[in-house]
Amino acid sequence: MKVVHIRWPQEQNFLLGAAYCQIIDSIYGDLPMSRVKFGAKHEYEFIANFKVMQNVFKAKKIDKPIPVERLVKCKMQDNLEFLQWIKRFWDTNYGGQGYDPVSRRKGVADIPATVGPLSTGGSRTGGLNVGGSRAGGRTPVSGHRSGSAQPNEAVQHLTAQLKEMSGHFEGLEKERDFYFEKLREIEILVQEHLEGEGNPDDPTLRKIQAILYSTEDGFEVPEGGAVVDEEEETF
Repeated sequence: MKVVHIRWPQEQNFLLGAAYCQIIDSIYGDLPMSRVKFGAKHEYEFIANFKVMQNVFKAKKIDKPIPVERLVKCKMQDNLEFLQWIKRFWDTNYGGQGYDPVSRRKGVADIPATVGPLSTGGSRTGGLNVGGSRAGGRTPVSGHRSGSAQPNEAVQHLTAQLKEMSGHFEGLEKERDFYFEKLREIEILVQEHLEGEGNPDDPTLRKIQAILYSTEDGFEVPEGGAVVDEEEETF
C-alpha cells in the first residue's frame, strides 16, 4: 500500500482501520499515529483504531459518521461506501505535500514489512470537503498537484480489492439462491403429499418437513416462508 508504505494481506486493509488513519494523517499531518495499532489482530484493536479516527474527525469538524461496528464486522456495503468516501475526501483535501509515513509511525510496534519511500513532489490547490467548506485543522498546501498520484493509486487499489470481494459475494449469493430453490421445490412436493386427500401419513416425509422448517440461532422464518439471516451480508 504505497500511501502508508505497508504490505498487508488483502483482508486486513480494511479491518485494521490503520490504513484509513494514515490516509487521513497524510492530509493533516497531526493524527496521533502512536495510538494507531498497525499490528492489530483482534476486533477490539480494530475498533480502537477507528476510535482514533473518530476523535480526529470530531476535532477537525469533519461531518462524517464512521460505522465502526459494521466496518470491523466486514459489512460489504458499508466498507465499500466508506472507502469511496475516503477516496473522495482525500482527492479533495490532500495538498500534494511531501509525506513520510514511516517517520510518522515512529515508536509504533508490530508493523509489517514496509516498502520503498513515497515520493510526492509539488503540490495542488487545497480542496474543499464534501460539505462544501474546508475541513478543519491543517490547511493543505496550495499549488499544482504533481507527484501525488501514488497515494491516489493506493486508495484506488483498495477500492478494486473491495469490488473484487463484492464480486465473490455475488457469486455466493447466486449459489445460495440456486440451492434454496431446490429446497423450496422439495418442500412443496412434501407438503402436497402430506396435505393431499387420501394420501397416507408418511413418517419419513414428516421428518423431512421438520428438517426444512427447523431454524438456528440468528435465523428467522418470515411470512413468505423463506429462511433469511438476521444479519446483513458480509464478506
